[in-house]
Amino acid sequence: MRRAVLTLLLAAVFGAQAQAEPLKLRYGQSYSTLRSIFALPIVVAQSQGFFRREGLDFEVVVPLPGGSDKMIDALHDGTVDITHVATPFLIRKVLSGSDAVAIAAEFNNPIYSLIAKPGIKSFADLKGKRLGFADQGGSISASIRKLLARHGLNDGDYNIKVVEGTPARANCLKQGDCDAVPLGQPQDVAALAEGFTLLGLSTEVSPQFIYTVTAVRRSWAQDNAEALRRYLRGLRSAFEFIRDPAKRNEVAAIIAETNGVSPAIAAKVLALYFTPERNVLPRAGEIDRTGFAQAIAMMAEAGQISGPLPSPEQFVDRQYLRAAGIE
Repeated sequence: MRRAVLTLLLAAVFGAQAQAEPLKLRYGQSYSTLRSIFALPIVVAQSQGFFRREGLDFEVVVPLPGGSDKMIDALHDGTVDITHVATPFLIRKVLSGSDAVAIAAEFNNPIYSLIAKPGIKSFADLKGKRLGFADQGGSISASIRKLLARHGLNDGDYNIKVVEGTPARANCLKQGDCDAVPLGQPQDVAALAEGFTLLGLSTEVSPQFIYTVTAVRRSWAQDNAEALRRYLRGLRSAFEFIRDPAKRNEVAAIIAETNGVSPAIAAKVLALYFTPERNVLPRAGEIDRTGFAQAIAMMAEAGQISGPLPSPEQFVDRQYLRAAGIE
C-alpha cells in the first residue's frame, strides 16, 4: 500500500515537472519583416511575456535572405517549426505540392502608401521614372500596379527595380536610387514628415484581404498540436494588448523602438489603424474566409493562378484556432 502511494506521488511530481517544461517553438521571419510593422504581434507577444506565460520557449529565426519566397522552404528544410508568410507565397507553394497550411492570420488589409521624391507631385510625373517594387508575385505589387493603372500609368510607362521590404525601399527612395516606392508603416509616415510626396494608397484599389499568416506543415502540426495551441493563445493576447486603448502608449513605444522612429510617428500609425477601425489587424488571429478568398482572387487577376479558383480551405486549417478557443 505504502509503495503504491509513493509511486502515485512520484508520478504526480514528475508529471507536473513535465507539464511545466516549456515547449520549444522556432518561428521563421524574413529580414524584410524583422524591422517592419508586420512583426508587431510577435514583438508584443515576446516583450510582454505572453508566449512565456503559455509555456513556450519561443525563438524567432531569421532564415536566409530572399524574403517571403523562402519562408515555406524553411519549414521543409527544418530550419523553423512555424513561419510568418504573405498569403500569395503560401498559396503558390501549396499549389506546387507543399503541405504547408495557414493556422492564424497576422495582418489583414495592409495600407501601403506610394511615396515619391519631393519634386514629384503627380502620377504623371512618374512616367519614365524608376519605381521600387516589392516582389513581383506579391499582393503589394499587384495593388500598386492597379493604383498606377487607375491613374493612367501601365507597364512600360515606368521602370521597375525590385526591392524587398519596406525599410529597404525607404532607403532606396532616400538615397535617390528610386523615384517612388510603396511603403508600409511607420516608414511612410516618417517619409511624409521629411517632405516626401504621398501620391496614393493601395487601399484605393484593393478590396479587403488577408495579407500575412502564420503557416506550418500539416505533417508537423499533427504531432505538435499542444505547442500550436499555446502559440495561438499567446498571439491572441498580443492582439488584445495592441487593441487596448489603455496600452496605446506602450504599443507606440514598441513600434518606435522596433522600427527606429519617434513615438509621435508610431502614435500616428496606431491612429491610422484604429481611428476609425480599418480592420488592419485581426482581433485574435482568426482567419476570415472571405478575406482569404480575396487573396486568391487577386493572384488570379494578376495572372498567377489559372483555371477554376481553389477554395480557401485548401490553404487553411482552423482546428488549432478552435483548440485555442479562438474560432
